[in-house]
Amino acid sequence: MTTERPVAGPRGSLAEQARDSAGPGGPAVGGGGARPRAWARPFAARALLTTAMSVPLVLGLPLLLPLVVMNQPGGGVRDTAYWLQAGLTAYCGTRLCAMILARRRKLLQATFWMFCYMAMGVAPLAQAVLGRVPTPVVGPREDLVLAIALVLFGCCAFDLGALLARFRPPWRRREAEEERDDRGGAGGGAEDGPGDRPRLVHRRRVHLLTLAAFAAAALLVVRLGGPAVFFSSRQEITAGLEDAGLSGNGSEAGQAFVRGFGTVLPLIALLVHVRMLVTSRRARRSWSTVAVLVSLCCLNAVVNNPISNPRYWFLTVMFALLFTAFPVSAALYRMSLTLGVVVALLLFPFADAFRYEENNTRPIETTSFLEPLALKDYDQIGMFANTITYVDSAGHTYGNQLAGCLLFAVPRSVWEGKPVDTGVMVGQWMGTRNTNLSSPVWAELYVDFGAVGMTAGLGLVGYAAARFDRRVARASAGRRGHPGRLLLVVAPLIAGYSFILLRGPLLQATGRVAIAAMCLLFVTTRHADRAVPGEGPGGRPRSS
Repeated sequence: MTTERPVAGPRGSLAEQARDSAGPGGPAVGGGGARPRAWARPFAARALLTTAMSVPLVLGLPLLLPLVVMNQPGGGVRDTAYWLQAGLTAYCGTRLCAMILARRRKLLQATFWMFCYMAMGVAPLAQAVLGRVPTPVVGPREDLVLAIALVLFGCCAFDLGALLARFRPPWRRREAEEERDDRGGAGGGAEDGPGDRPRLVHRRRVHLLTLAAFAAAALLVVRLGGPAVFFSSRQEITAGLEDAGLSGNGSEAGQAFVRGFGTVLPLIALLVHVRMLVTSRRARRSWSTVAVLVSLCCLNAVVNNPISNPRYWFLTVMFALLFTAFPVSAALYRMSLTLGVVVALLLFPFADAFRYEENNTRPIETTSFLEPLALKDYDQIGMFANTITYVDSAGHTYGNQLAGCLLFAVPRSVWEGKPVDTGVMVGQWMGTRNTNLSSPVWAELYVDFGAVGMTAGLGLVGYAAARFDRRVARASAGRRGHPGRLLLVVAPLIAGYSFILLRGPLLQATGRVAIAAMCLLFVTTRHADRAVPGEGPGGRPRSS
């Protein structure tokens, strides 16, 4: 008795053809080069996911959601600023769709367009419809029109820079070809540049970093009065810093360093250990590595929880953990960006319930889903317009604000003319009581270098983001995804923190950037024998 096996016809799916052509031991050696079974299933799943998401995304983000917002009742004026804001929203929505549906993951570019769509697109459009803004615009209406137009120019410059990053100069192409020839056609490690070895995580220095993380977090907890303070409110944290002599009276640098070391070190140590456990079977079999990971999770639950930290920092923590734990998952990448827009627009304005004590909290009562977008948080367009008005009155600072960011650690007792945050500077000029205002990167560049410098700066940002995304994509492909690869730990961290950098002010954000850079430089090595061990010569990662 014989059983005939059905043969896939020409209309059979790619997965069926691969399954029928491949034998039990691997890929087929004949039959037109059919691909192995392990490749076919993820490919079919990705194609199905992309097809299912493309139509609602392309219609929803650039068209349907802006139209729903524009059709809501409100007292806004339908003038040039209104229609220009609608065009900016549609443009950012289109570019965000392109990032979500891209063949490769582009973390830095995707977070840029996600921020632009939320903070510079939909939220200001809702404010224009309602005729209400979270921060008053003190200048004429023409300054608001100019601010929206400059944001659009900056977005186009970012796209142009990303487009230029796709082209290599002829000498770089020749160097890459010579490097491949020297290696016998193997392309491993070429993403780091000709002649460069990949930067890896030094295994012994990771142990020292972990010990330093526990010590820094313990110091922060002790200085603030115990772990219970971290589960009360951000107001209690501020009061604890004042009691410890780390806030007010020119002690902002001390507060930034104590909070920075107490929160950044535990996060980086956790990301490195998560990376090891996700990609290394040897690490998953080590009880000591698992125990350290559990301890770091508990430590981060205390010092990096959403109750005692700003929402943008907690967003950074979640973004970094998510994309470190799932380093190659295209489905998670697309779903995170899509759901992130919904969460940011509907839940993010309500996530500030732990800033003050319960008795001092005023509940948000709304009759429309647009009203929370006009209460607070999304004041970036308005603050950019106020910055333009400030520059018309006081003039450009010609790099002074940027110098203050780069030299943030210099105390004011040494540098008497050290600039304050750009948002604080503009808020003091406006005469507002609350000077804790945002200053998006557009405003930071404009106040220093004007419209031309702002456009050029955002073009450079787009070029750098695209180059970084391409390098990360090559580093995480196949056998190059070494468990100790430093780039694959840095990328999720930068992507998450980019929300803070884009929102500004930059001076507030540079403290944690400097601390993270010092930690990452400390654990870096180029010697594979000293790095975090993998499964073998290539340290092949486990697919997600």
